[in-house]
Amino acid sequence: MKPPHRHIVTAYEEALKKLRSGVVEMAGAAETQVDGALACLVQRDPTLAREVVRGDGRLDREQQEIEAASMRLLVLRQPVADDLREVMAALKMAGSLERIGDHAANIAKRSAALRGLPDTPALAGLPALGRLVRERLGTVIDAYVEGDAERALQVWRNDDEVDALHSSVVQAVTAAAAETPDRFQAHMHLLFIAKGLERIGDHATNIAETVHFLVTGQPLSDERPKADEASGATPRDS
Repeated sequence: MKPPHRHIVTAYEEALKKLRSGVVEMAGAAETQVDGALACLVQRDPTLAREVVRGDGRLDREQQEIEAASMRLLVLRQPVADDLREVMAALKMAGSLERIGDHAANIAKRSAALRGLPDTPALAGLPALGRLVRERLGTVIDAYVEGDAERALQVWRNDDEVDALHSSVVQAVTAAAAETPDRFQAHMHLLFIAKGLERIGDHATNIAETVHFLVTGQPLSDERPKADEASGATPRDS
């Protein structure tokens, strides 16, 4: 069988390389969004919140670009084995990163909305949850860049850490709301912020699962560890 022309192979390899670079770039933008949202949680700065909200549009555009590039590769190159996993991983990660951006924007808006409202001690637990979620996101992105299945697996196995801390925060906010019903609006914002952070943690775990499959070719068949959230129900944010 005659081997494919070199320029065809090179173009294919370049397209895969560009796709991977696009995912890494989008991941960096998602990290920036989460950093901005966490800064808003501390500063309650409306100007910073608007910057985070504007930044969400970049993630939307980058997701669309990754989806288009992936579709072109699937249709024109019909990748198999490792290459197919690379394309499918890019699609899945882009979706998770876009949702992370959405949650970061909502967290920023609600954090800015706390400005001018009465302070509540229930806010104290949120920065720790934010730091944990941010650390997990950074770890799975590093695992993707380095092709490190073990680091990705470690994040996946420790998913219950975020759930447990989220439940603790929700319990604290609920207790504070019962003691100070006049601060209802502030406590509702805190519940939505906590839920947004928990969802970012879930998406980081989804990315970890994708990275593990990309590197090993083996799906994670075990049930994902989850903490008991019976007392930590929170409303969904839009």
